Amino acid sequence: MAGQDIHILGIETSCDETAAAVVANGRLIKSSIVASQTKLHECYGGVVPEIASRAHVEKILPVVQEAIRQAQIGPEQIDAVAVANQPGLAIALMVGVTAAKTLAFAWGKPLIAVNHVHAHLQSAILEADSIDLPAVALIVSGGHTNLYDAESALDLRLMGRTIDDAAGEAFDKAASVLGLPYPGGPSIEKIAGEGNPRAIRFPRSLMTNDSLDFSFSGLKTAVLYHCRGQDMKGANRAASMSRQEIADIAASFQAAVIEVLVRKTRRAARQIGAKTVLMGGGVACNGALRDAMEVMCKKERLTLLVAPKRFCTDNAAMVASLAYYKYKAGQFAEMTLEPKATSD
Repeated sequence: MAGQDIHILGIETSCDETAAAVVANGRLIKSSIVASQTKLHECYGGVVPEIASRAHVEKILPVVQEAIRQAQIGPEQIDAVAVANQPGLAIALMVGVTAAKTLAFAWGKPLIAVNHVHAHLQSAILEADSIDLPAVALIVSGGHTNLYDAESALDLRLMGRTIDDAAGEAFDKAASVLGLPYPGGPSIEKIAGEGNPRAIRFPRSLMTNDSLDFSFSGLKTAVLYHCRGQDMKGANRAASMSRQEIADIAASFQAAVIEVLVRKTRRAARQIGAKTVLMGGGVACNGALRDAMEVMCKKERLTLLVAPKRFCTDNAAMVASLAYYKYKAGQFAEMTLEPKATSD
C-alpha cells in the first residue's frame, strides 16, 4: 500500500554481540537491542568463537523478542527479516542465520542477506538528512579496515583494505602488550589522553604513494619490540613501567594508527573527487580519530558523517537499515542461505 511504512527486523551475530532491531523505512529505529559478551571474553584477551556461539544461542530468542516488544508491533507488521550472514565468525554467524531463516519461514516473510561490513556504512548515515555524492566510506573495526567508493547504499566499490591486522585488532594486541584491559581500543584511548603522542616515533605504513591498502602488523610489532627489545628475549618491560611511560606508548601508538587512517582516507577522497567522508565501525568511537578526521575534512572542504557512538559497535539497526534498500530493490535471499566467514 502506498505510503505504508516498511518494517525490517534485523539480526546480527557476526562476532560477540547478539543484536536485533526493528527499523522502519531504513531510517526510523523502532528498537535496537544488543547483548554484549565483553565480560565473557575479557579474561581471554579476545573473542573465543565457541564461547561466542554458545552465548548467541542463549541470547538470540530473548533479544529478538525484546526488539519486537519495544517496537510495539507484531510479526504480521514486519515486512522482511534481515540477517548479517558475512563476514565474521562462521560459528557465530550460523546462529543468526538460522534464527532469521526460521522466523522468515514461520512468518511467511522475505529473507534478506546483509554484508556486515557494508551495514556499518548505514550507521554513519542513519541520522543524515542527505548525502553529497560521491562519498568515501571508511569502515574501521576489530576485524576490518576498508575504504569504499560509495555511490549508494547498494553500490559500494572497494578501494582499499587491510592486508594483515585490522586497526581494531592492532589496538587489542598493543593493549595486551601494555597490560591494559580488553577490549584494547577503549583502554588505549583512555590512557593515551594522559600521554605524549610524540614521545615515540612508531612506523606509519603508507606503502606506495597511491596505495589505499592498510597494514598495521609492523606497528604492532614495533610496540612489542619497544617493550621487550629487538631480540624479543627480554621480559615485557610494561610490567615495570610507570603509568606515564605506558601512557606515552599508548598515545604514540594511537597517533600512528590515526595518521594512517586519516591520510589514506584523504588520498581516497582526492582520487574520486569526493564531497563526503563517511566513517563507521567500532574504532570510529575513538575520540582522537573523530577529531583528526574532522580537521582533515575541514581542510579538504569535505562533509564528514560519522556514526553515532552507540551505533559504531556491532548492532542490528544497521543491518535492518541496509536491508530496507535491498527490500526496495527486490534483493531477497533463498532459504538455503549460509554464513560466510569472508566477504564475497
